[in-house]
Amino acid sequence: MTYTVVSFHAHPDDEVLLTGGTLAKAAAEGHRVVLVVATSGESGDVATAAIGADSLKQRREEELRRSAEVLGCARVVLLGYADSGLGENSSRTAFSRLDPAEPAQRLAEILTQERADVLTTYDRAGGYGHPDHRQVHVVGGLAAGLAGTPVVLEATLDRTLMLRLARLANLIPGGLGSLRLEDFATAYSPRSAITHRIDVRAHTGAKRRAMQAHASQASSDSGPRTLSMLLRLPVPVFRRMLGTEWFIEPGRPGGTPAAEIFAGLRKP
Repeated sequence: MTYTVVSFHAHPDDEVLLTGGTLAKAAAEGHRVVLVVATSGESGDVATAAIGADSLKQRREEELRRSAEVLGCARVVLLGYADSGLGENSSRTAFSRLDPAEPAQRLAEILTQERADVLTTYDRAGGYGHPDHRQVHVVGGLAAGLAGTPVVLEATLDRTLMLRLARLANLIPGGLGSLRLEDFATAYSPRSAITHRIDVRAHTGAKRRAMQAHASQASSDSGPRTLSMLLRLPVPVFRRMLGTEWFIEPGRPGGTPAAEIFAGLRKP
C-alpha cells in the first residue's frame, strides 16, 4: 500500500537537513512526497559576491526545485510568505509574525487536496529556535487538525547525541568550529521524547546531492556555514553521521522508536 506524505518547512534547504533521507526513502518506495515551503529564504545568510545578478529569493527557489527533484518529490508548493530571518525582519508580514490561522488554512487545503496520510513539521523548540521554525510547528499542528490528517511527525534531532557530537567537534582542529554547548541545552528534543528513528543510510547519496543543490547556503560573508562543513565530510563519515533522522509523533509515548514514518497507519 502506498501513502502520501506532505513535508512542511520554513525555508529552502530545511527540507534536506532534517528530513531529506526520509523523503528520499519514501519516494524510492513508491509513496507520494509533497514539499510545502513557507518562505523563499530571502533573508538567509549568504556570501554576497556569490549570488551575482540573481536575487537571493530567485536563487533559493531554483535550488529548492533542484533539491526536490533529487529527493523524488512529486510536487513543490511555495507559500510565498516573507522570511523572518534571525530577528532581522520585524515586519508584520514576516511569516513568524503572522496569525497562524491563515497559513494553517492554506496548508490544510493542500493536505485535503493531497489526501495526506502524514504531515511532517518541526518540534516545539523549532529545532534550534528560529522564529519561522517555531511558526511551522504551530501552523502545521493547526492545519493537520483542520484537514484531519491522521499522522503528524515533528522533525527533530536527538539532543543527547547532538551534545555528544558538539563536544567531539570542539576537540577536532578544523572541525565544525567552536560550538557552544549551552546552545544545545534546549535545542531540538530529548531522546526520551523521540517516537520515530528512521534509518536512511541507503539514501544518504540523495541527501548529499540535495544538500549540494543549495549552493547559496554553503558560505556567508562571515565564513563557511554548516552545510558546506557537512559536505566536506568523507562519504562514509557523512553516511554514518547523517544516516538517521528523528521524529516525534504528538500523543505517542517515546522510548521505543518506530522504524518507519508510516508505522502508525499500517494495520497489525
